[in-house]
Amino acid sequence: MLRHAIAPPSGWTKAPHAVVRSRRMNSDAKILLLYVQGLPDSATDHPLGELARKLDMKGRSYQQAKKQLTEHGYLHEWRSQGDGGRWMTEQLLSSTPLTRDEAGSVRAKLSPEGGQLERPEQPPCPRPPSAQSPTVGEPTTWPVGGYEPEEEHDEENSPPNPPSEPKPKRKPTPEPEAAPAQTPPPAPESDGGPDPEATPTPRSLARAERVLLSLRHSRRELLLGVGEARALAGKAARWLERGVTESDLRHALLAEPPKEGVRSAFGFLGHRLTHKCPVPAAPAAPPEPPPSPVRALIVCTGTGTGTDAEEHLFRPLGDETECAECRRATAYASWMVDTDTYDFPADMTWRQRVVAVAKADALRGKPA
Repeated sequence: MLRHAIAPPSGWTKAPHAVVRSRRMNSDAKILLLYVQGLPDSATDHPLGELARKLDMKGRSYQQAKKQLTEHGYLHEWRSQGDGGRWMTEQLLSSTPLTRDEAGSVRAKLSPEGGQLERPEQPPCPRPPSAQSPTVGEPTTWPVGGYEPEEEHDEENSPPNPPSEPKPKRKPTPEPEAAPAQTPPPAPESDGGPDPEATPTPRSLARAERVLLSLRHSRRELLLGVGEARALAGKAARWLERGVTESDLRHALLAEPPKEGVRSAFGFLGHRLTHKCPVPAAPAAPPEPPPSPVRALIVCTGTGTGTDAEEHLFRPLGDETECAECRRATAYASWMVDTDTYDFPADMTWRQRVVAVAKADALRGKPA
């Protein structure tokens, strides 16, 4: 870098390198310090805030610059109470950092007795209340420029404890006849699932508020105030009460950010909490009844009547003593006796036919 510098012949201010190269003070603090140092003596009776406004330095910028100048010893302030009871602030801005004792010494040299610092004239203090003459005569209003103010009925102007006035006695009015009590409508039966309009529990609200306030750590544009987070906590708590974990809720609010950015964190999160809320889980189906106990195997009594009849086992479903095939054969045997026939259907097994013939002969009284 090349540098070409020509010192101006007049109208300049000396700036120490410690001020210009300081990394602990911002540019507002440096400009304000150099601006005040270059003012004529006739302009130093204005407060520092008024001089900063001439540099278009307002609000937070001025407060930050003033704080840095005070911390590094360039600005010192003293508050004192004058003879009239008014408070005033003296400010000392030096080109070099001073301790509190050094600043006090400089203040003593620049005191009003030295003729270099003149305090603004104070208006004459009115007489104290105890020195005023007592009021004589009837009370009147205080005229101001020939105008009498109207009476104000304001709570601030009324005495704290006004005297109570006796109230006129009212004639007792006959009490109206009580209307017959109406039976309230029956409450709708709940299906067992979470009610979307139910008030969330305090624990769910606290968890939801904690999740909403933590979003600013992931995306700066989702910064919420405490009041805004509490206003949205009710909607977020319904997510948690429907089985959504805090991690899933945070992911749902941070996922798919809009391309144009978020202009209002409160509006964006409120819209997403309302339109992406999960559907309540369906109520769990009632458990199936346990299966009936398995019965033991028993011998079928409908095997036959002969000595060579083959025994077989079956597992009953109730109190029956014959298997399904034997029960069919018994029913067919009764039909054979009634019709006096020995015809069998094609789907009848040989066991069912043998049993049916044996039972039919037994019903007819024939020996097996």
